[in-house]
Amino acid sequence: MLGRRITLGMAALAAMCVSAPASAQFFFKSVDLSGPPVTGTEPGMIAQALPGASPAELRAALVWSLRAGLNVAALQCKFEPTLLADDNYVAARKDHDDEFNKAYDTLEKYFLKTTKTKKAAQNALDVFSTRVYSSFSTVSGQLSFCQTAASIGQDVVYAPRGTVGDVAQRRMRELRESLKAWGEQHFRTRRVTFVWPVLRPLPQFGNDKCWRKGEYQARKCGSLG
Repeated sequence: MLGRRITLGMAALAAMCVSAPASAQFFFKSVDLSGPPVTGTEPGMIAQALPGASPAELRAALVWSLRAGLNVAALQCKFEPTLLADDNYVAARKDHDDEFNKAYDTLEKYFLKTTKTKKAAQNALDVFSTRVYSSFSTVSGQLSFCQTAASIGQDVVYAPRGTVGDVAQRRMRELRESLKAWGEQHFRTRRVTFVWPVLRPLPQFGNDKCWRKGEYQARKCGSLG
């Protein structure tokens, strides 16, 4: 009877593991990072401000930022193959390269418009792209970033062609938030504020004038209370 119970318990545990959602790869309950859609004007959504950019240019910046984020995930999240971060990025490039290329062309025209020469525009675009990639540093929140990027990558893969911009506007805030340090949300420990006691000053052990028969002389060297 005991052996049968153990067998049934192990079978149930295996079933839970097989049917576990993607969030269970790192956490029993992941933090909810969802938020309202963005336009690109919000602080931190793209790598740098784009003064005078039109809504179409800001959308292009979000699309290019999303592509960069998925690329970073493909490189940094290989430690957990079940996330399919690399596969999602390859599939996204295959299905949506036209939209990614159009976003790049739109950004190129923006920098041509806002700089004096073609060379200066190319340099500005290169700097922008570098900043976009650097902005997806995952030092603090690699687990939450990889998990979120995998989910967004799946959305991009299944998105109809021409709608990656919609995904970027809807989920860029979530992707940016995932770069912060987040942890387990189910087994939350109660936060306790610890107040350090006020430390008393130490007596002057090396000053013989402060001591008489082993007793500290507060009248000569000051109170310790």
